[in-house]
Amino acid sequence: MESGYVTTPFGRRPMSLGMLASQQLAETIEPGMKRSKWKLFRAICEARPALGVTDRALTVLDALLTFYPDDEISEERGLIVFPSNAQLSLRSRGMTPATLRRHLAVLVDAGLIVRKDSPNGKRYVRRDREGAVDEAFGFSVAPLLARAAEIESLAAQAVADRELLRVTRERLTVCRRDLSKLIAAAFEEEVSGDWEGISAIFQTLLARIPRVATVEKLAPLLDEMASLRAGVINLLEKRIKTQKISANESQLERHKQNSNPEFIYELEPSFETKQGERAVANNNPNTEPSGERRLKAMIPSGKGNGGAPRAADLHAGHSLKSFPLGLVLQACPQILDYGPGGTIGNWRDLMSAAVVVRSMLGVSPSAYEEACAGMGPENAATVIACILERGGHINSAGGYLRDLTRRTEKGEFAIGPMLMALVRANAGLRRNVS
Repeated sequence: MESGYVTTPFGRRPMSLGMLASQQLAETIEPGMKRSKWKLFRAICEARPALGVTDRALTVLDALLTFYPDDEISEERGLIVFPSNAQLSLRSRGMTPATLRRHLAVLVDAGLIVRKDSPNGKRYVRRDREGAVDEAFGFSVAPLLARAAEIESLAAQAVADRELLRVTRERLTVCRRDLSKLIAAAFEEEVSGDWEGISAIFQTLLARIPRVATVEKLAPLLDEMASLRAGVINLLEKRIKTQKISANESQLERHKQNSNPEFIYELEPSFETKQGERAVANNNPNTEPSGERRLKAMIPSGKGNGGAPRAADLHAGHSLKSFPLGLVLQACPQILDYGPGGTIGNWRDLMSAAVVVRSMLGVSPSAYEEACAGMGPENAATVIACILERGGHINSAGGYLRDLTRRTEKGEFAIGPMLMALVRANAGLRRNVS
């Protein structure tokens, strides 16, 4: 090939190690290697970011390739093109000489072309008596042929990355739509759960979506949204199963009504026991656990949270009953500071405060979601309030909550003793202060 030796640039342009490396690479072309110049150019366009060239520089490369005589680049046909600046400017959409020189330098620095300057810096060709090219001075496209496999690999990777980005964006869009509609359906159907907290988490994730989307930035967001969507679907499916069970029980069981008003009490939403179990308890008050009777005696009669105070089941199980909101606030007064407006008037206020406290204590969203699923959202908020009250005695709030959730699922945890201990502790503090 023509560039069988090292050539330095004409005039004031300095020589660099990058130029030397490009010239050495151009001499490593395998014998008989050929490539379609326009297919190779399209591959360069695909791999443009990886190659570090601008779109204007590619316009100049496009113009240079039009001066190559064949559609296929090969050593047999020569690798030097030698257009004048005037001709090159015309085929570069009228690019000015200064701009043309700047983008030619970009192509040289990127290792896509190599300069082969004549003694006087002009571009020309010498031919023999038969008219064949003897020696040419201009720009060598040998690096394109030498780097053809690399360029094609970079182009394939760029196409794959672009496709992955498209798929990721589509999945993120679908996940956003699903979450938005599922949360709206939960509010509309009045499904029990900390939907305000879930909605706040969803809005936080939406705010993290970058303006310039990349797979590296979108993939973690997609994972978090998919996890949140799975949790939401799980809560909604539990509601559907509960409705089916209730419908089956109403058809298959005969329910008795309690005629003794002494044992009638209201249940907070989503914490009702099965109707069959409630009927047995109401008609057989002597079967009530002794611990529950003691708790009833300790709770003063009166209204709390819009209903009569309720006895709590001190026996742990997979479905825990909730306690009166007044008792929870009596045991955990610190949670009041985090309610809307510094007050807590209902369970929704308590659950909103629990979301704030959960973040403050360093409890992960997944740990709190598992607690809501295992204990119920009201009881999970009650446990968060208890953890806040005992903050100085707990090293890892998140680990402690996960442990309580696991114990709840095994039937080894009851909220009653924890609440009553805090009630007694706060009563002792009040006596000492007074």
